[in-house]
Amino acid sequence: MKEVVLDTETTGISIKEGHRIVEIGCIELDNLIPTKNKFHSYLNPEKKVSEKALEVHGYTDDFLATQKKFIEVVEQFLEFIKDKRLIIHNAEFDLGHLNNELSLLGKKKINNEVVDTLTLARDKFPGSPVSLDALCKRYRVDNSKRAQHTALIDCDLLAKVYINLIDQKEPTLNLQNQDFEIKETFNNNVSYFKKVIHPSSGEIKKHKDYLKINLKKNFFN
Repeated sequence: MKEVVLDTETTGISIKEGHRIVEIGCIELDNLIPTKNKFHSYLNPEKKVSEKALEVHGYTDDFLATQKKFIEVVEQFLEFIKDKRLIIHNAEFDLGHLNNELSLLGKKKINNEVVDTLTLARDKFPGSPVSLDALCKRYRVDNSKRAQHTALIDCDLLAKVYINLIDQKEPTLNLQNQDFEIKETFNNNVSYFKKVIHPSSGEIKKHKDYLKINLKKNFFN
């Protein structure tokens, strides 16, 4: 299944207060690798941007007033995400706003499979900061271009963070196999190899003998 990393920017936090979406960004992943397929649109929310939201993304009312309305891009957006898993940081927020926009047009809610990277990060690093910036710092993802929140930049960063979050592969040692190399690939597509050194049959025997002797000592002491 192909995946879509998705992010939105809005006029404010609360849907109940009538806040709307001002930007949608999507990057398609195929086997965790970004394709050339993207969806991006600024939107005219037909509502003033709150001061706090303006500080976050910097999109002014004058700029947004010249953009398309959601109804003009909705079909293109829905076609782009069709049958794809959605990767979202704090999915409740973005999906809440997207479903609100769809509801205003009398359309069905999004029912795609969703992976919330915020939940993944909280499970993997309980008690630690799990904002997108914090995760970029943890995984050494360069977020220097993120002076303000913009949908496509955030999608690009989240795609790199997501790959690291789900990378749970651990090298295993099989004493029956011959020497081999383990390949590890990171978010920057640079690979390196670690040589695995196996103990000789003599070393294994000495180790077993050592364990037997020490187990007896511990048992009788």
